[in-house]
Amino acid sequence: MLSLFTARANTPCRTIAALSEASLSLRTLSRRAQHPQALCSASSRASCTWSRDDVNISRRPVVHTPWKHYGIRPASLFSTSTTRRLKLEDEATGSPASRSGTEPQPATASAKLATTLKSTLKLDKPRHEQIYNLPNILTFSRLIATPVVGYLIIHDQHLYAFSLFAYAAFSDLLDGWIARRWNLQTVVGSVVDPMADKLLMTTLVTCLAVNGSLPMPLAALILGRDVSLAVSAFYYRYASLPAPKTMARYWDFSLPSAEVHPTTISKFNTFLQLSLLGTLLCTNLLHDPSATTSAAGGLLLSIQDILGGEEGVKTMIQGMSAIVASTTMYSGLEYTWSKKAVVILGGDEALKRKQGFRGRMIMAGGFGSFIALAAYLWFNGQAEEDLKKEANKKLGTKSA
Repeated sequence: MLSLFTARANTPCRTIAALSEASLSLRTLSRRAQHPQALCSASSRASCTWSRDDVNISRRPVVHTPWKHYGIRPASLFSTSTTRRLKLEDEATGSPASRSGTEPQPATASAKLATTLKSTLKLDKPRHEQIYNLPNILTFSRLIATPVVGYLIIHDQHLYAFSLFAYAAFSDLLDGWIARRWNLQTVVGSVVDPMADKLLMTTLVTCLAVNGSLPMPLAALILGRDVSLAVSAFYYRYASLPAPKTMARYWDFSLPSAEVHPTTISKFNTFLQLSLLGTLLCTNLLHDPSATTSAAGGLLLSIQDILGGEEGVKTMIQGMSAIVASTTMYSGLEYTWSKKAVVILGGDEALKRKQGFRGRMIMAGGFGSFIALAAYLWFNGQAEEDLKKEANKKLGTKSA
């Protein structure tokens, strides 16, 4: 009976406790209705993680704080790994914040992260040059005109050949000036322009030698120097190229391995060669009827008379040829003893000395063989001229 009376006496207390818990739950639900996103963040190694703010709401009293903002908010702007990395970068760079021992400000960290993301996510677009400009058009036109000039020289069309040569020389000066004046330099132009000049000179030397205007020994010297330089350049490129030595890497000129520095005498020799070739084209006009009968024919004949006639022009050509032959030999041999003409890149000094010596020996052997060929052609030509003179003397005595 006593236990029954005690249970009945405790019933109102339990009822009051249940009612108080129900009212507490109702107040919590009303606050959730007012703030449907009652979540707060919790720091973790993830960039943003979220936890419920009211998981243990039934076990602790709810105290309403007017200054507390409910809703979804990040625990921090960055993850702990990113913040630690930025802090290490600040310490490495010696920023004022790291030296003073204070933590970096969120604004500074956000700016650094934004810069890092931009540099990481930025896609490097391939650079396309505008190659269809006036300097490149002039260069390609000179390249196309070169075989036409050679054809006209061989077929004794000297007026048209000289006209195209004058256009090539003028365009060579003009395209460089335009490219520098209006900032139109391109990688294609820097490669094609010297190639067009070298092709024009090689074509003129070969065709004038075949035509008989240029002596064969001098043509052998000029062509032999260029061929020897090309062969030694191939060796320098192969020897100095870092491993692996593949064809793709060999022709990839973004991998520099050796630098060629033209000497002063080499540049002067190129100028003298072009001057000689232009003079030979001018003298050939005197043997072209279409040139002598033109409006400029009288001027050409007057220049010939000033130089002393045909014999004076011939003497001038021989003197210029001798000067060009001497400068060509000296400039070619200078590449065999000068260590500054070709500089091999790399850190192994012993290997660079060995490669440089081999390259100079290749140049010496190749150009030496062409010098010997030029000497043979010269002596052979002198012997033929002596035989012709003797034959002419015999014919003169017989006729007398």
